Amino acid sequence: MIQPTNVFKDNLAQLPGIDGIDRIDLLDGHGAVTASIENKPGKQGSVAVYHYLQQAFGTLNAAAAGHGLAVFAEHTADARNRPGAHPNVDRLLAIVAGGEALRIDVVKAG
Repeated sequence: MIQPTNVFKDNLAQLPGIDGIDRIDLLDGHGAVTASIENKPGKQGSVAVYHYLQQAFGTLNAAAAGHGLAVFAEHTADARNRPGAHPNVDRLLAIVAGGEALRIDVVKAG
C-alpha cells in the first residue's frame, strides 16, 4: 500500500497504471451497478484510485474509503467544502460516514 502525500498528483504517480481499463463499476450488496467511472479525460485519476483500492482492499469498505480519501489529498478537502463537485470523492465520504460498502469491478477494454 502507498503512503499518501498531501498532493494528489504525487499520489497518482505511485498508483498502478490504468491502460487497458474501460471503466470501473461499483456494485451494491445486491449486485446492482450504483455507479460507473469511465476511463476518459477528467475521470482518469478517479479510475486509478478506485482500481488501486480494488487491488489493495478487494472491496470498497470504510477502511478502503478512508485510505482513498487520503489518496485524493487536496480534492478531499475541496469535496467537503463543495458537496457534489467531486462525486467520486463524495462516495468515499459517504462510505466512511457509515454508508454501504460497494464491490469494485474493473472492466477491461475491448
